[in-house]
Amino acid sequence: MTLKGEPVPIIATLCGIGLIAAVLWEGFETIVLPRRVTRRFRLTRLFYRNTWHAWTKMVESIVPARWQETWLSVFGPLSILLLLTIWAAGLIVGFALLHWAAGSAFLARDGSYGFLTDLYLSGTTFFTLGLGDVVPRGSWDHILVVCESGMGFAFLALVIAYLPPLNQSFGRREMSISLLDARAGSPPTAAEMLRRHSHDGGMEALRQLLYEWEQWSAEFLEGHLSYPILAYFRSQHDNESWLAALTAVLDSCAFLMAGPARPCKRQAELTFAMARHAVVDLCVIFRTPPRQPEHDRLPPETLARLRTTLARAGVIVDEGEAADQKLREMNAMYEPYLQALATYFRISIPPWISTDPLPDNWQGSFRAPGKAARKEARQLGRGGHF
Repeated sequence: MTLKGEPVPIIATLCGIGLIAAVLWEGFETIVLPRRVTRRFRLTRLFYRNTWHAWTKMVESIVPARWQETWLSVFGPLSILLLLTIWAAGLIVGFALLHWAAGSAFLARDGSYGFLTDLYLSGTTFFTLGLGDVVPRGSWDHILVVCESGMGFAFLALVIAYLPPLNQSFGRREMSISLLDARAGSPPTAAEMLRRHSHDGGMEALRQLLYEWEQWSAEFLEGHLSYPILAYFRSQHDNESWLAALTAVLDSCAFLMAGPARPCKRQAELTFAMARHAVVDLCVIFRTPPRQPEHDRLPPETLARLRTTLARAGVIVDEGEAADQKLREMNAMYEPYLQALATYFRISIPPWISTDPLPDNWQGSFRAPGKAARKEARQLGRGGHF
């Protein structure tokens, strides 16, 4: 089994080289390459789809409903550790196969030899332990040891370089989502976003907000194209998420675009285009085809209630069959994609207008749970305009 001309070592050599090449290429595409990978088959994509499916099934079957969001939020950080562990294990096994195919030419203090000894040497070399209890004898084995130790340093450097930008991108994403709390409610809805900008100068403030969310959507798209793992990272509050924020922004833009001319209508068109672009591209990345919602989010009675609420707040609304038709056409351009992402990531999509208004997150209090929180919110003046 140790002669180079025999078939088994040749197969082991090919398997070792293939395993090392596959891990290095996956690491390059995932960490280094700053663009979307169009290749249909990817080990990293296969890993995430299978582990996420298994994780969600486990959480929904075992974990009580009130703790499910917490458990789902663990998957993102945990999956990174698991993926890095799999990559490291793949490289160690790959080099162990090459050592074994070369004849296991090592000197061990206890006299042991074989694949387990090769695996042990590969592990200590990859993590640069340098214990010295197993040393290579041949020149080929020395070359393999040097290559693997260098690869171990490079792997550690990539991990160190990968995590900071990941956390920074997550922090920037969540900062804008948190700022939306006082501007659109918790969870954010189109009704609250439009109502809270009905004061004097509100349309200009809304235009500025939509401009900021156009920029946010572009940064969100680029960040999640480069690091798709970010989509699995969930927000700090259970009633907030990147998908809920995008839904509220798209709903608000669609309502503004279907209504009469306003100073912020052009900005609504630009923000709508960028936000929809982000939603559609994420569906492509995660291979989630658009799906029609099970329930209509904007039935006639909800639309009538939305217009009544906004009209009472002083927002100019446009009624009529033409306006209804245009709004539904705009809604059909993005809602199937939102539904697909919501189903895949197990995230709830907020309604157009809340049926049971709750206090914003900033109005909450540890000493005022439940009904007391609602009373405290009313005392703080939640019904007023921001």
